[in-house]
Amino acid sequence: MERNQTMRFSEYNRVNLISGGEAKLCSSASFRCSSSVKGMRSDGDGASLSAWKRIEESCRVKVLKAEARPLNVPLLAPFTIASSRVEEVNNVAVRVDLQVQEQGGEEGGGGVGWGESPILPRVTAEDQSLALQKANYAAEILQTLPSKSLGDLLRHVHTLLPGHAFASVRAGVEMAVIDGVANSIGLPLWQIFGGAYDSITTDITIPIVTPAEAAQLAAKYAELGFQTLKLKVGKNLDADIQVLKAIRNSHPSCSFILDANEGYTAAEAIQVLQRLHDMGVTPILFEQPVARDDWDGLGHVSKVAREVYGVSVAADESCRGLLDVQKIVHERLADVINIKLAKVGVLGALEIIELTRKEGLQLMIGGMVETRLAMGFAAHLAAGLGCFKFVDLDTPLLLSDDPVIGGYQVAGPVYRFTNAAGHGGFLDWKEQRDDE
Repeated sequence: MERNQTMRFSEYNRVNLISGGEAKLCSSASFRCSSSVKGMRSDGDGASLSAWKRIEESCRVKVLKAEARPLNVPLLAPFTIASSRVEEVNNVAVRVDLQVQEQGGEEGGGGVGWGESPILPRVTAEDQSLALQKANYAAEILQTLPSKSLGDLLRHVHTLLPGHAFASVRAGVEMAVIDGVANSIGLPLWQIFGGAYDSITTDITIPIVTPAEAAQLAAKYAELGFQTLKLKVGKNLDADIQVLKAIRNSHPSCSFILDANEGYTAAEAIQVLQRLHDMGVTPILFEQPVARDDWDGLGHVSKVAREVYGVSVAADESCRGLLDVQKIVHERLADVINIKLAKVGVLGALEIIELTRKEGLQLMIGGMVETRLAMGFAAHLAAGLGCFKFVDLDTPLLLSDDPVIGGYQVAGPVYRFTNAAGHGGFLDWKEQRDDE
């Protein structure tokens, strides 16, 4: 049940990686308040990735051991969306043991990193069996490679697990490698990704259920302090409206995000907005109202939603890579880009985030149905960058068990991060083998 078996970097090199050589020597406990971390903010839209890029270029990594195993966790209740239904998480956990070389070529620290490849039927391209096979294929090859810069190693992962077909597996391996490096150098991920904030506030999702069930969930989440509810819609327009009315009565002060998961036609999506308008309800976001490849429909709904109802539209399933995002940006087909690591991987996500910020669109971060391994990594990234207007990282709250030891601290909708290295979470690896 070990978290890490690490030899820490020298304090001097650790600070230099974060500050670019401009910070004075200080203890790791003081990083949260250090001028070097505060100074990473680039503008009002969040922090820069300068610390990440320094670590990517200057840390040389040798993978000593890597392995993937099944990660199966039941849900509290079935999770139904317009395109699928899930009763149990059947994901893949990835563990990587590695060695990091300090700047100047001196022997650095050794660390253990943890990642997760989420599997969601009809959403991710991989099922659990294929994901497990491909993750262990990549793990075997990574162990044979010589020491490489972190950036080169991650790019090699991309060549082993290319494109959307293996994006979720790639993300799990990337997470484990990056977490292992962070543990080796003794830095939390939220600092590596910019240090903007050490906490986030998430929404929580109500799946497709009856109006009575939705009202009960809304009341429960109101008591827990959730102010933003994300409602899954898109299977039956009239039933969706009845559920919205029930939630509104149960939690009248909440904000709504609608997520159709490709379930509506463009005409139906606009009809939903009109009927909500007639009720005096304005969602703060309308996520993926139409089919992934219905670019004309997406653009039309976004224009009407923005100009008539004052509602932003987010592209989710329509974003499977940088080319999709470039099309959305250049043709103004949506107002918000939803980043999910399992769709595009970690490096792909960072690339998309930079483009989206440059072009002035808003950002959302979400996930599949994941444990606190994958969700913790995404949450650290979101907090560190500080540029996400919408945060949808709630699915560990929907599981009946939490297999992750350590990790972020939960207080209702708020996730808080400490100065623990990496994302702070790990698994009982023997127990994962027993579950196979």
